[in-house]
Amino acid sequence: MDKRFNTFGRYLKDLYRTHVHKVNVDAGFTCPNRDGTLDVTGCIYCNNDSFRPAECKPQLTIKEQIRNGINYISLRYGATRFLVYFQPFTNTYGDLEDLQRLYSEALSYPSVIGLAIGTRPDCVDEDKINFIKTLAKKHFILIEYGLQSIYDKTLKFIHRGHDYNKFLEAVDLTLGKGIHIGVHLIVGFPTETKEEMLMMATEISKLPVEFVKIHQLQIVKNTPLADYYYKNPFHTFQYDEYLDFLVDFIERLSSHIVIQRFFASSPENILIAPKWGKTKHQVMRDIQRWFDKKNAFQGTKY
Repeated sequence: MDKRFNTFGRYLKDLYRTHVHKVNVDAGFTCPNRDGTLDVTGCIYCNNDSFRPAECKPQLTIKEQIRNGINYISLRYGATRFLVYFQPFTNTYGDLEDLQRLYSEALSYPSVIGLAIGTRPDCVDEDKINFIKTLAKKHFILIEYGLQSIYDKTLKFIHRGHDYNKFLEAVDLTLGKGIHIGVHLIVGFPTETKEEMLMMATEISKLPVEFVKIHQLQIVKNTPLADYYYKNPFHTFQYDEYLDFLVDFIERLSSHIVIQRFFASSPENILIAPKWGKTKHQVMRDIQRWFDKKNAFQGTKY
C-alpha cells in the first residue's frame, strides 16, 4: 500500500520501528447516557455489540484480558509491542482512583507501550487530564473523543447529550499535556447533507486533532435508530457511493492527521443497513483501489 493516506499502523511503525498491535479491553465502564445521568437509552445508534471485539470480556480482569490478548496476537502475528485500548462505553467515566488503578495496571506490562482511551468530551475534567498527563510523560497516551458530528442539530437528533462546544472545551483542556488527541466521526445521518459531512474534514483539520476515526452510519438492531429507521426510512451509504465519499473526505483532511478507521463493520446478525456483503480486507483493498483510480492523496483539497 502506498502513501496516499496517513494510516495509524504506519504511524506507529515509524514511531517504534516495529509493528504495534492493539489489545482491546472492557473495563466495565458505563456511560452517562445510559446510567440515568443524562438518559437511560444511550445514543440512538449505539449497540456496543456492533463494535465490541469478541476478546473484550468484562467478566475477566484487566490483567486477564491483556494477557489473553497479548498471547493471542503474539502467536498469530509475532507482535512484541502493544497498545491497550479501553474501548466499550466511556472509559474516563469513573472515579479518579479507579482510573489510576486501571490505567496503571494496563501499563505494567513491559511490552505495552501505551494506552488508547475511548471517551466522551463531557466526561473529562482537570484532575483526570492531569493524571493522564503524568502517564504521557513515559508512555504513548491517546484520548479518543467520541464527537460523531460537528453539527448541534445532529448531536440533538442522536441524543448525544452534549454540543459541539463541549468537544472544543475538551480539546482545549487536553492540549499541551503531551496527550495525543483523537476524534470519532460518523457520516450518513439524515440530518446532514453530503456537503455538510465533507465540511467536517475541513473543520477538524483546523483543530489540534492528530487522529481521526471515520465510518459510515450503520443501523443495527436493538437501538432507537432502528425503530426510527423502520418508521422513517432514509438513505444510507451504498458501497461505491461511500468509497467515492471517503476519497473526497480524505482529500479535504489535513495530511498531518492520522486515520485510525475508514469504515465500520458491524456483525451481520445485528446489521440492518447498509449491507455491503464485504469483508474488512475487501473494503480496505477497494479503498486503496479507489484512491489509485482517482490518483487521490490525503490533504490535496485542504
